[in-house]
Amino acid sequence: MFETLEPKPGDAILKLIGEHKEDPRAEKIDLGVGVYRDAEGNTPILNSVKKAEHWLVGTQTSKAYLGSRGDIVFCDDVEKLVFGDDAADDDRISTVQSPGGSGALRVGAELILRANPDAVMWVSDPTWNNHIPLMGNAGLKLQPYPYYDGEKNSIRFDDMMETLGTANAGEIVLLHGCCHNPTGMDLSRDQWDLVTDLVEERSLMPFIDIAYQGFAEGLEDDTYGVRLMYGRVPEMIVTQSCSKNFGLYRDRVGALSFLSPDADTAKVVDSQALSLVRTIYSLPPDHGAAVVSHILNDEELRAEWLGELAGMRKRLQSMRKLLVEELKSVAPDHDFSHIALTTGMFCYLGVTPEQVAALKKDRGVYLVDSSRINVCGITEGNVRYLAESIASVL
Repeated sequence: MFETLEPKPGDAILKLIGEHKEDPRAEKIDLGVGVYRDAEGNTPILNSVKKAEHWLVGTQTSKAYLGSRGDIVFCDDVEKLVFGDDAADDDRISTVQSPGGSGALRVGAELILRANPDAVMWVSDPTWNNHIPLMGNAGLKLQPYPYYDGEKNSIRFDDMMETLGTANAGEIVLLHGCCHNPTGMDLSRDQWDLVTDLVEERSLMPFIDIAYQGFAEGLEDDTYGVRLMYGRVPEMIVTQSCSKNFGLYRDRVGALSFLSPDADTAKVVDSQALSLVRTIYSLPPDHGAAVVSHILNDEELRAEWLGELAGMRKRLQSMRKLLVEELKSVAPDHDFSHIALTTGMFCYLGVTPEQVAALKKDRGVYLVDSSRINVCGITEGNVRYLAESIASVL
């Protein structure tokens, strides 16, 4: 049977990481990696997480399975984080714990298809590269809507609105809650208002992926779009991840929430979600969700975590500004000011694939062909070399 299979190309980012690792040059820079890194190049375990883990080791009495929903306390906590403190008492919302944001996305797609096998989902161009296989391979019919202008380094908002204005009632719009991946360009509050008006007028269903809550403006501010739509639309799907804001990458902690028109419908949706979970991965992992719940419900740990989250966010903001300043110094005829306007870990540098290849070959600077960079790869120690390297290929 296996002889019928054809080899699949390796993941471009994972390949890039391998090439960077094998590069002997001391000044090499990795801008492709998809995780947060501190100034020393490490992906740290947060102190609040370590303390919560110690508490779990000392207090947990069983490793028995969780139910298909996962940690019920965690699910309630996520609803409060994403929708607001009153959401846990809203019987129109149902939530299941998932193995990371990816697991949430796939279960969400599968549930949509159970409700409507011919469902159409509108996806930003560009979007996170795994959105397409996660949602499309489930069977959803995907349609692109314009989002980013690579020449002007700005959001194509008018084009986006014009395209979504052609969507039919009941079709789904996939939106990034904050820290748009890969562009780093987020909708402003005014733009969220207009998108919400359009979604409401055309009876579309928003599907909001908020994988970087707390990395843009702050834990509460980053939920503006989600909470706006929560107050105005009858149905919505939200996927959430704790990989970035808690640094729990390998523990795979995520959640999938559904907003239904009423409590009775919510019970039906919830039963369908639990049925899908049982047939896809059966039960979610416990450890990471238990860590998150303990942190959020312990006053001192929560305060410490919020401080650590703010530290990560401020580092990303400062590295953006520093890179723009250095580029202005070494390449005054080129405008890279858009970098300072982006949020989260990623943005487009704005160079060609040929220039990307030259950066890797001649300077040991590694990034993907689209010129998407992970800002975490920038440090005070390498930013000057990085700026000079970019200037050398312009």
